[in-house]
Amino acid sequence: MNTPAHLLTGAALFGRKGDRAILAAAVVGSLLPDLSLYLMTAWSVYVQGVSVHVVFDQLYFSPAWQQVFAIDNSIPLWGLALAAALWLRKGWAIALCCAALLHIGLDFTMHAGDGRPNFWPLSDWVFHSPISYWDHRHHAHLLEPILLAASLICFVVLWRGRSWPGRALFSVLALMEVATSSLMFMIFSG
Repeated sequence: MNTPAHLLTGAALFGRKGDRAILAAAVVGSLLPDLSLYLMTAWSVYVQGVSVHVVFDQLYFSPAWQQVFAIDNSIPLWGLALAAALWLRKGWAIALCCAALLHIGLDFTMHAGDGRPNFWPLSDWVFHSPISYWDHRHHAHLLEPILLAASLICFVVLWRGRSWPGRALFSVLALMEVATSSLMFMIFSG
């Protein structure tokens, strides 16, 4: 899924109304599995001058980058963190871990050929899903409208009963998802 869709979904499912800390933790948890990708891509493109094509055709699949992804997308590590959060009864930590695990679980099902080793340190195995959220050779043209609709439903859920700053944040995320989904459709539909 596109990152804005993850943020909307995690916030809608794990961000409690009236509790800003839990809502913020759900948003942050939804972002954390993708954060390293954004940071490493920004460093490579804007600091090192590497082309975007090299980043996503080579560096993304390199052992060094895959090791970072293995850690921040590790179901066992996030599961341990969730167990600790439950044991400590910290609502914000539970929301953060649940949102991160939801992100990882959804990505697990939608990465065809570009998945991540989600069971590190127990295994480096990578699941290659038959469907992809972006690759039309793997049914993205069918999946993308469903993901966009689900994201917009999450936006509606988040809009209701929120303050205007919250509504503004979720409106920006919804617009980002619409724009990202539209761009991906135009770029990858051929």
